[in-house]
Amino acid sequence: MPGSPDLLSRDCVQTRTWRFPRPGFGVTLHTFGGRKHVGDLLSRPSAPRARLRELLAAPGTLVAPGAYDALSARLVEQAGFDVVYMTGFGTTASLVGRPDVGLLTGTEMVDNARRIVAAVDVPVIADADTGYGNAINVVRTVQLYEQAGVAGIHLEDQVMPKKCGHMSGKAVIGVEEMAGKIRAAVAARHDPDFLLIARTDSAAVEGLDAAIARARAYAEAGADVLFVEAPVSDADIERVATELKGVAPLVFNWAEGGRTPPIPLDRIRELGFSLVLYPIGTLLAATAGIQAFLRTLHRDGTPAATLPDLPTFDGFTDLIGLPEVRDLERRFAP
Repeated sequence: MPGSPDLLSRDCVQTRTWRFPRPGFGVTLHTFGGRKHVGDLLSRPSAPRARLRELLAAPGTLVAPGAYDALSARLVEQAGFDVVYMTGFGTTASLVGRPDVGLLTGTEMVDNARRIVAAVDVPVIADADTGYGNAINVVRTVQLYEQAGVAGIHLEDQVMPKKCGHMSGKAVIGVEEMAGKIRAAVAARHDPDFLLIARTDSAAVEGLDAAIARARAYAEAGADVLFVEAPVSDADIERVATELKGVAPLVFNWAEGGRTPPIPLDRIRELGFSLVLYPIGTLLAATAGIQAFLRTLHRDGTPAATLPDLPTFDGFTDLIGLPEVRDLERRFAP
């Protein structure tokens, strides 16, 4: 009799090898009003993981705005972007109204990722923090994110509970322990196109030399993409790009208001970064908009003065898919 399925079983999974070419120097950006159909209820996104790898392999720099819930993810896709990034910072703020200091469990993060994936048709990259434990926990974390439908995750080498990469007071685990987590993640994924990004937060703790050395070790352990978090100067950014060129594709985290200098996209492209994240801009913009609305409501007693600057009720319901629901009612409901 066959035994019980084990954690790393590969039933009916075909493995293939895939490599990135050297990053190019072009970039395609989209403007607002992009896609006509976004995250339709009956849509069937085709191979989002393979699509993400194609996008990263193409010449240029892939731009991934952050989303913290299903609505913000739909807005990212409707704006014409080809990938959504689920921010852990924004997820924490949205779900519990608190800072990103390791308060959320893996289950809460995966649940949010699942809702975001269901709301859009483009690939979703998700923050998976430390993997929520040791290498064995990472095995389950990878499997749960895969089941949620995300196209890729990033894992970081902070001590658990972690902190936002642009906060002070971080601590990191040993390089060998993190390399073991990466190897576990590689072994755990069932879809070989599921993207594994290794993030190191060690630059703030051990210095940039150590961070670059760690990134190399994580690439050797099997990471597809490398993410050196929070370089604090233009020179540091250039060192990361230069010394890790050809090792693996690189992530640049354009953390709005964070410790990394806000360099232009042309410079990011010139340095050869394959992916740039804008993790919390949507969250900050939403917060500013809500604060402005509430100030007016508190002052005037009604929100009438704000309405010219807001979507109309009908416009908003169209934006979130009411016409599609009406169509489905005509097709299927009595």
